[in-house]
Amino acid sequence: MPIDTSTQVGNSSLQDSGQPFLSAVGIHKRFGGVHALKGVSLDIVPGEIYHLLGENGCGKSTLIKIISGAQPPDEGHLIVAGRTYSELKPLDSLGAGIETVYQDLSLIPNLSVAENVALTEQLVATNGRLLRRYDRPTLAQTAVHALEAAGLPSDARFRDTPVELLPIATRQLVAIARAIATKARMVIMDEPTTALTQREVDNLIRVIEGLRASGVAVLFVSHKLDECYAIGGQVIILRDGEKVAQGPIADYTKSQLMQLMTGKQLEGRRYRANANWGEIVLDVRNLGVAGAFDGVSFALRRGEILGLTGLLDSGRNELALALAGVRPADRGEIRVDNEVQHFKTPAEAIAKGIGYVPEDRLSEGLFLDKSIRDNVATAVLDRLLGRFGMLDAGKGDDLAARTIKDLQIAAPNIRLPVQSLSGGNQQRVLIGRWLAIEPRVLVLHGPTVGVDVGSKDTIYRIVQRLAENGLTVLIISDDLPELLQNCDRILLMRKGHLAGEYDAATLQEADLYHALIGDDAEEVRA
Repeated sequence: MPIDTSTQVGNSSLQDSGQPFLSAVGIHKRFGGVHALKGVSLDIVPGEIYHLLGENGCGKSTLIKIISGAQPPDEGHLIVAGRTYSELKPLDSLGAGIETVYQDLSLIPNLSVAENVALTEQLVATNGRLLRRYDRPTLAQTAVHALEAAGLPSDARFRDTPVELLPIATRQLVAIARAIATKARMVIMDEPTTALTQREVDNLIRVIEGLRASGVAVLFVSHKLDECYAIGGQVIILRDGEKVAQGPIADYTKSQLMQLMTGKQLEGRRYRANANWGEIVLDVRNLGVAGAFDGVSFALRRGEILGLTGLLDSGRNELALALAGVRPADRGEIRVDNEVQHFKTPAEAIAKGIGYVPEDRLSEGLFLDKSIRDNVATAVLDRLLGRFGMLDAGKGDDLAARTIKDLQIAAPNIRLPVQSLSGGNQQRVLIGRWLAIEPRVLVLHGPTVGVDVGSKDTIYRIVQRLAENGLTVLIISDDLPELLQNCDRILLMRKGHLAGEYDAATLQEADLYHALIGDDAEEVRA
């Protein structure tokens, strides 16, 4: 609620004077015994880009929710365009020109692209109340402008498409277009590049630069430091609920940023060393799925870590699903330990030792309201039966306890719901579920999506240890440093076919990037 009613200053005059558009002053927030924010203060100036960095659980999401009006602070206040608030309501935040693109996008699946893009503007104009008939001509006009600014199609066919029919990467850009449509004065982007390919990230960077040039402040949350450097601007670093640093991102090295975020020194070198491969475990021959990919062949040996990358239309995702039995191949064959398999269901793949960690752990992997124990045990319930065919709770407890220890999951109790954990710990629970089946091959699809740098380091070290102990690993990712640091070989897919094979130890990131987007004149083969 407003504390005073001092005159609001226009965005252009704020920018000209260098005055902050938004100031957070001494913000505290507690959840039970957890002190999530501890006196955080910061200024956001119009026409500037800020990167909000920190490990999962450091308070980033809580701070964003307070600024967007989703939660009130316990102490402290906000000053927005010269007006002081003890707390913001969502409509206060939107009305002041603050637009937030959350990780879950907050789009309405059964509404069209145009409706999702332009409705917020009409909601603000009517103080949260829509009439029975909204202004469709204005809605269409607003949508066209915003979609073009976000680099999306603006024709009537695309505008009328229900959002639920779009791929996740396109939905991400639609959510960003919505922020543009509101003529926002400050845009908060919470990990906006999670589902985007490098080409789409490049487009987003151009969108952000356009916002900055027009005097809009951008608060950008990401775990991908290379993207932050590419965008430029200021960096704000939180650790354990406190602001520990702020300044131009160019003044910090990557290792300095990681140390500030985690409180410890993390190495940026290759994790993979002294690979010792054994016999062929997985042999894929001329595999294909109609309309997705065709003629894909490769072999994986015991203890090998193979990387697979490509743009979203390359067929890489569909290949992962075929190996897991989620989307069965309609031609070619998969051999496990030299036995031909035709996986029609995930259960068949699991029975032959294929563990699959999906790309989206929240909607495809975890049972968020269930305990750590229940999530880990899901894939091996038949092994946890007692004498009379009933589940043996003790066996489940032992399995969960071993998983917490082996995968370094930060949780005091195996009965805690998974949704109470940070992103990195959630991911380790999901990996633990598939390690419980004692797989021959572990397929990791985007293994560190939405995971902070400290948890990435932990996950990478776990994967290396597993491979050293003889597990065969396939990593599917568009995080190029992740592949180069962890893999022995990298396969590149383009338009449904394998387009290159590379030695990860000698390959440069720039060369892999150019090959990924199709800029290279000829492939560099290992």
